[in-house]
Amino acid sequence: MTERNETPTAPQGETQAFLQRAILAGQGREPADLVLKNLRVFNVFDGSLEAADVAILGDRIVGVGEGYAGAEELDGAGRVAVPGFIDTHLHVESSLVTPFEFDRCVLPHGVTTAICDPHEIANVLGVEGLRYFLDASLRTLMDLRINLSSCVPATAFETAGACLEIDDLLPLRDHPKVIGLAEFMNFPGVLGCDPKVLDKLAAFQDGHIDGHAPLLGGRGLNGYLAAGIRTDHEATTVEEAREKLSRGMHILIREGSVSKDLEALAPLLTPDVSAFVALCTDDRNPLDIAEEGHLDSMIRRLIAKGIRPLDVYRAASWSAANAFGLKDRGLIAPGRRADIVLLDDFMDCRVAEVISGGRVVSDDLFAAREPLAPVGLNSVHADPVTPSSFDVPATNAPARVIGVVPGRIITEDLSATLPVREGLAGIDVERDFLKVAVVERHKRTGHVGKGFVSGFGLKEGAIASSVGHDSHNICVVGADEVAMAAAVNRVIALKGGFVVTRGEKVLSELALPLAGLMSLQPFEEVRHRLEDLRAAAVSLGCVLPEPFLQVAFLPLPVIPHLKITDFGLFDVNQFQLVGT
Repeated sequence: MTERNETPTAPQGETQAFLQRAILAGQGREPADLVLKNLRVFNVFDGSLEAADVAILGDRIVGVGEGYAGAEELDGAGRVAVPGFIDTHLHVESSLVTPFEFDRCVLPHGVTTAICDPHEIANVLGVEGLRYFLDASLRTLMDLRINLSSCVPATAFETAGACLEIDDLLPLRDHPKVIGLAEFMNFPGVLGCDPKVLDKLAAFQDGHIDGHAPLLGGRGLNGYLAAGIRTDHEATTVEEAREKLSRGMHILIREGSVSKDLEALAPLLTPDVSAFVALCTDDRNPLDIAEEGHLDSMIRRLIAKGIRPLDVYRAASWSAANAFGLKDRGLIAPGRRADIVLLDDFMDCRVAEVISGGRVVSDDLFAAREPLAPVGLNSVHADPVTPSSFDVPATNAPARVIGVVPGRIITEDLSATLPVREGLAGIDVERDFLKVAVVERHKRTGHVGKGFVSGFGLKEGAIASSVGHDSHNICVVGADEVAMAAAVNRVIALKGGFVVTRGEKVLSELALPLAGLMSLQPFEEVRHRLEDLRAAAVSLGCVLPEPFLQVAFLPLPVIPHLKITDFGLFDVNQFQLVGT
């Protein structure tokens, strides 16, 4: 498998004709297609600012300097030009909108390349979901690159909608938008030399293999990297990140809607290592993007913390491109892809204009994209539940409780003595011990995993979601069983979504019918619905700033320490169901 730098490859005769035009235009002997005039061009190699024009032919920069002429010219008005930003790891599905609305939402923030793992839709729809994203990637204005999902399902301790083996991935391996293999979150399977894991690792040895190894160090880390894995976005402390850097990993600093590692990892971004550090969001929704921004938000915050702008902009572009083998981008220079961001404010990363693949981004350009029909509109297969579906028999031992930490997907493994009523373990609102359950929604198994959670602060009601990483069953947290049943049943009726209930009354909802993960509405509408949902959750007493994505990570059985699946409570450290 070779590195994919351009898509698609033109016939040789067309390529030679283009190269001739590019060479002549670069010398100023022929007009370019587009010239960005009157700029200050930032160099992510040495940190210099050069007063210059940028000449573009097709999707390629052909010249940087003064005096270029083009068929179209755009006055940059003295703005600073920086390379387009590259989000090195994300799940478009977690934006809750289609790839096309994600494109429209994020590209104006300067993100010209996004490296996506369609892991969420793959867990629901399998190959059909991967093909939907690959087809979308050929139509978006931003360069949407795909890493093929490596762990579907993530573990054998949950019910997913699909299973992807090496024979499912190989036919997609040479698609022009595929970079390699996505985050290998089953690190116990790697270290244990699971034969199916080895099949996937062997098939992608000559491509990129993305990592996912929270808290892994020492010889375990050595073994993991010996498999050819090269990047990691799960480091949450500088010490963890430095050990991984010392072993040759590229570290991706993550700042999403739930996982917020920027504050902890900012000191890592120094001149010595900025070539080996990049930025990612992983999971970020339209409301947070509207309120804070995307990678532009990370850039301005890092600079505000005193990190050298050269290191920040380098990490957001050239270092990211290098880490993923995208050798044609990451700096503003002749021969490179024309992904350029024009800034009104360099230090505060205020984006004024974006050029993506040589095209000036505009509403008309978004409207001209070729449409793609949605898939997975009937993917929620679950029978209605009742309040008794969430009964938990009492035992003599203290109960294990999932402890939620705001801003982190790592959870705590707590212990509590719970009230007992008629032989059943009960909710204790005053001490913030609520019920949590995962209702299987793919195969009508009837599985309902039940347990207790602390950290939400609900005094009444319930919140439910069909977004539940990674298998995306329905997860519900509640202060009473009646509200929990009402919330789950409404999610089923919506064919996927977010719901907030008080008793049997629905307070707020967002339908997510595309695979039970994504809305068919514009991102602006999704943003407003999220505002309503947050307000409804707060009215129940919720203390978490991002309750729905926090719910969504409770069933993720590859992130320490205690999680829950449709099979029941799961001890990630022991990698086994509680009680087994």
